This record gives sequence, C-alpha cells and structure tokens, in this order.
Amino acid sequence: MNRPPLAPDQIAAGQRLGIALRTARGPRSQAEIALAAGISPETLRKIEAGRLPTPAFGTVVCLSEVLGIPVGDLAEIWLTGMPARRVS
Repeated sequence: MNRPPLAPDQIAAGQRLGIALRTARGPRSQAEIALAAGISPETLRKIEAGRLPTPAFGTVVCLSEVLGIPVGDLAEIWLTGMPARRVS
C-alpha cells in the first residue's frame, strides 16, 4: 500500500515539530534522548531535521516525556498553520 504524498502544510508542521524538539533537547545528545525515548538516534535525527514530518503518536509521547514538554504543547506546535479542518 502506497502512502499519499504529504501536503506542504504537513511538511511545514513536521519542520516546526523538529525545531521544537531540537530546541528542547538543548546540549543533550540525540543518542541520549533517543535511547531514553525508546527510539533510534536515526529516527530522532530525521524528526529534528523535518525529514520525518509525521512521526508515530507513541514516538511523540515518549519524546514529550523525556524532554519534559507536555504532549499538548507539541500538538499545538504541529497544528499551528494547519487548515482548521483537515481530513487525512
């Protein structure tokens, strides 16, 4: 099954999420945060770079916990600039 291409607003949302996570990580290494969140450092690198703009919900929840950011705040960052009613 092929996944439909992401819309430009979804790509922008992923970039915003990546910037927020990278900022929250601060001086800690990607490996440290990724391992604490139960994901690979490569996955975190892709998310932070905006190359994985729609990470799995569980991944976002685990990163939220490790970085001390409420998951609702990450959702708000991702939703900023998205159309009011988006059907996937």
